[in-house]
Amino acid sequence: MPGRTLPTLPVADVQMKNTSKACYVTIGTRVFDVTTFLDDHPGGGDLILEYGGKDVTEIMGDEVSHGHSEAAYEMLDEYHIGFVADSTVIDTVTKSNRPHHIVPFPPTADGEQELERDGNITQEDKVVYATTGMSCAEDLSRDTDVQDDYKKHKFLDLDRPLIPQMWTAGFSKEFYLEQVHRPRHYKGGASAPLFGNFLEPLTKTAWWVVPLIWIPTVTYFAYLASKELSILSLAGHLLFGLFFWTIAEYGLHRSIFHADDYLPDNRVGITLHFLLHGVHHYLPMDRYRLVLPPTLLVILATPFYHLAHLVFSHQWECAVAVFCGGIYGYIWYDMTHYFLHHRNLPPLWRGLKKYHLQHHFADYNNGFGVSNRFWDIVFGTELAPPKVMKVK
Repeated sequence: MPGRTLPTLPVADVQMKNTSKACYVTIGTRVFDVTTFLDDHPGGGDLILEYGGKDVTEIMGDEVSHGHSEAAYEMLDEYHIGFVADSTVIDTVTKSNRPHHIVPFPPTADGEQELERDGNITQEDKVVYATTGMSCAEDLSRDTDVQDDYKKHKFLDLDRPLIPQMWTAGFSKEFYLEQVHRPRHYKGGASAPLFGNFLEPLTKTAWWVVPLIWIPTVTYFAYLASKELSILSLAGHLLFGLFFWTIAEYGLHRSIFHADDYLPDNRVGITLHFLLHGVHHYLPMDRYRLVLPPTLLVILATPFYHLAHLVFSHQWECAVAVFCGGIYGYIWYDMTHYFLHHRNLPPLWRGLKKYHLQHHFADYNNGFGVSNRFWDIVFGTELAPPKVMKVK
């Protein structure tokens, strides 16, 4: 999972784990403890024990004798316990001018390229998505070399305030959209400077601010509405507002946050796009710029407030209940969004986590549902399953 810190294990220790009491296998530099899976393996545990302590890249990728589906690789991820540095890795580190890009594991993208050149990891089956430059969710949490990134792409220097750069750089729309959708990760997940002045604190919102402010607020207004509405009527209007939020969530994400084709080719439009949603795709693992600041929510929610009162003009309490249902939906959305990026989740939510992170590392033109994928299915924007990567 993104953000995990796993140990590097000695080669000899891994090779010794080849019995039913302790069985490890490797794929490239990754080590998997499959001991508890031996009895559940469809082909029997003996087939795994044949490769105990060894690399299983070739046998798992052999479609003729023992092919494995994408689901098998996803299941294997649950048993990932660490990394192994064999002699080729050690040689690569010794020769490298930037060994910190290779170890501690996992290596950066540049470090992987050095390992490839030394023949340690076969990458011929590895998918690198052209629009993002990434292969998997783990890539989203690998620190960006700020100097190398700026030297290579000539986009933004992550060590300097980003908004002044956006305003003065004169980026074309085409160049901006290409770069802003290539995710970066700033120094362990800290927040890169946005304004670099007194406005900086206003750009950061901790996740707990959302329930702290909005749950009491909407609960109070729902209580006011309950004085004039029956329990069934109140519940019905709240549920209607909640349902309407799911459409609004999809529509905002697709038509406003990703209105790339309609973005004006000037610094005003580009900078606004960056502030509204571009910065999230540029730095998707920034934990303080994941949920909406309260002031921005008030601005975005105002039209929906007036719409509710227009449609339900016959009774103030009905309009308020519908609007409160929508805000409850927003709270659920923002909490879901944060936890998809920054928490290990129960099995029920793991599929949704993979789905949303795929929107970031593989295909930002689809997968607009965050708290659910229902409207993606309805409108034909559901993400296709990631391509199988035999070696990650």
